[in-house]
Amino acid sequence: MNIVSIIIPHLNGKQHLDDCLGSLRRQTFTDFEVLLVDNGSTDGSQAYVRDEFPEVEVIEIGRNLGFTGACNLGYEKSKGDIVILLNNDTEVDSHWLEHIVNAFATHPEVGSVAGKMLLFDRRDTFHTAGDFYRVDGIPGNRGVWQQDQGQYDTEEPVFSACGGSSAYRRAMLDEIGFLDDDFFFSCEDVDLGWRAQLAGWRVLYVPEAVVYHKLKSSGGGTISSYYDGRNFLYLIWKNYPTSLLKQNWPSILRAQWRISREALAAWRGAAARARLRGQIAGLIGVFKMWPKRRRIQANRRVSDDYLISILTPVDETQSDG
Repeated sequence: MNIVSIIIPHLNGKQHLDDCLGSLRRQTFTDFEVLLVDNGSTDGSQAYVRDEFPEVEVIEIGRNLGFTGACNLGYEKSKGDIVILLNNDTEVDSHWLEHIVNAFATHPEVGSVAGKMLLFDRRDTFHTAGDFYRVDGIPGNRGVWQQDQGQYDTEEPVFSACGGSSAYRRAMLDEIGFLDDDFFFSCEDVDLGWRAQLAGWRVLYVPEAVVYHKLKSSGGGTISSYYDGRNFLYLIWKNYPTSLLKQNWPSILRAQWRISREALAAWRGAAARARLRGQIAGLIGVFKMWPKRRRIQANRRVSDDYLISILTPVDETQSDG
C-alpha cells in the first residue's frame, strides 16, 4: 500500500500539467501514487499524461462529474493511508509532501492538514493559509490577497483545508465520509471540515507545506457565483448545530440579505444573477440537506464551547475570499 494517494481532478487543463506533475516528481518524500481523474477532456490531456508522465494513473470518466464527482471516483480507486486533493493548476514545493506526512505522524488527533497556498505568479501573496468559517455562515480563506510577511508561519489549528490542496487521514474519512457530491463545485472542502470538527477530528495548518496556485484558471465567474450562493446555505442546513443557530440566526440572516442586496444592485451582471439563483436553489435545498443533517448531528462529539472557539467572529475576520 502507498502511504499517500494524490488525487488530481482534471478537465482541459493540459497547459498546467508540466508544472503540477513535474513538481510531484521532485518531492523529497516519494512513497505516493498519483491519480489524475479526467472529466472528459478534449485537449489531448489523457494521451499527454500517459506519454510524458507514465507514473501517473489516468482515470477517464468520459463526462464532467464536477470537482466532487471526479475526486470521489479517485478516492474509490486510491490506496493510501493519507488522501490528498490537489488542483491541476498548482505547483508544489519539493518538501510539500514530506511536511504533510510528518504532520499526520506527529499529531494523531489531526484528521486533515492544510498547507500554505500562495499565488503562482505572485509568490509573496497568499491565496489561503487554511479556511475560516464565520459565525454568520460565511466561509473564507485566511490571509487571502495579503503579502506573506511571516504572519502565517506558525503551525496552528484552522477550521478546514482548502480543496485546492487538502490532505486527509483515511481513518477519518472511513468514519465521516468523503466529499458530498451534492455540492458539485465550491464549499465541499468546508463541508468536510465541518464534519471533521463535529466528529472531534482536528484540522492543522502546516506553513512549511507550500503550494503555488494559478488562481481561477480552472473555474470562476458565473459558475462560482451560483455554487457559492447555493452551497453557503447547504453548509448551514447540513452542519450548523441547532444550539448555535438559535444564538446566531440574526447574523446569518443579515449576511444572506447582504449577499442578496449586493447581487440585486449589480443585477445586469451575469455573476450577480447567478448568485441570486444560487441562493434560491440553496433555500430549496434545505429538504435535501435535512436527512444528512440528522445523521451528522447525531454523531457530534464536541461541545458548543469548542465550536465557538473555532468559529470566527464577524467583526474580527479578514475579507471573504
